[in-house]
Amino acid sequence: MKSTTKMMILFISIFVILFVIPMVSNAAETETATDESTLRSAIENVTDGGTVEIQNNITITGPIVIQKELTIDGNGYTLAGSTDWTSTSGNQTMFTSQFAAGKLTLKDIDLNNGPKYGVQAYDGGTVILDNVSITGFRYGGVLVNGGNVEVRDLHLGINGTGANNGIEIDKGASATNNPTLTMNGTLTSDSTENVVRPADNGYLTDFTITNTENTTNKVVIAGDNVVLTDENNNVISESAIPEDAKPNTTEKAKVILTLVTGDETKQIIVDEGTKVTQDLLKSYIAVEKGYEIEGFYTDEAYTKAFDFDTALNADITIYARIAEIAQEKPEKPVEEPTEPEDEKDDVPKTGVESYIGIAVLAIIASVGAVYFTSKK
Repeated sequence: MKSTTKMMILFISIFVILFVIPMVSNAAETETATDESTLRSAIENVTDGGTVEIQNNITITGPIVIQKELTIDGNGYTLAGSTDWTSTSGNQTMFTSQFAAGKLTLKDIDLNNGPKYGVQAYDGGTVILDNVSITGFRYGGVLVNGGNVEVRDLHLGINGTGANNGIEIDKGASATNNPTLTMNGTLTSDSTENVVRPADNGYLTDFTITNTENTTNKVVIAGDNVVLTDENNNVISESAIPEDAKPNTTEKAKVILTLVTGDETKQIIVDEGTKVTQDLLKSYIAVEKGYEIEGFYTDEAYTKAFDFDTALNADITIYARIAEIAQEKPEKPVEEPTEPEDEKDDVPKTGVESYIGIAVLAIIASVGAVYFTSKK
């Protein structure tokens, strides 16, 4: 009997292990959400490392805090902040990933409108943005508040009031970690103002910028500025670094080269200590047909030629002079030799020859008349 009981217990245990536990586990790896209520439940119930699938546009009425590893797959839908935002807590950000346990990946989703920020990485929390659009948030798009933000594919609309505030690098008074921003893809923005901005609140003392080999855009430190560039090292946006903040980066120190061509101005990032070439500068200038680049100068009046043997150790402005290509005068065609004309009689005609002929005819006629009369 005891043997039979033990066998039954063993059988039940095996059944639970093989069937019941996997079914529960698999059910919790992916949850779905169609409204705010099911979204909050899905985030709470999904297993650590699981995914919440959005299946509808959703209106959000209060902040959502993440303290687990989680992917929210928006499937192209929009999460919009309600005009009747109900939360009165200090945190009014739509999504916050906080502390070391928080690792939130937002994928294929649009975040629109809210009383503060769209997304926040707080005090050791991580946020990964992959094909995400953020626009219309009153304080800013992304807050790196002592946490870690990785940009894979992010589009920023206009965020902030009074001035644009795309990605704000910050450290709150209660945060213990320093913020980190990693560029690992593409960042676009509807504004060129403060796309990436270090906060000037007195608490930000250290922050780290990292660019991977796969990134299209780069965020670099150039002098006292944080600079966002495009794939060709053109400056998209620059923001001043607060006096008390120390940036950390593995990138070489950079300087900003401002290239002025007539009414057009371009800013280019180059490594500090670089000697630029004429070919490099010319690659940034489009010259109209019939014109050419006459030279490069360090003054607007084109009196001081730029020395290409100079290493750039500070920001510099270089002026390109465009001149019309001189048109060469066509050579006078060589005249072909002409055939000589027949020589003409240049002796003036006096009329004597004609008179003598008439006189001879008159004499002959007179003689004939006399002869004819005498015969008669």
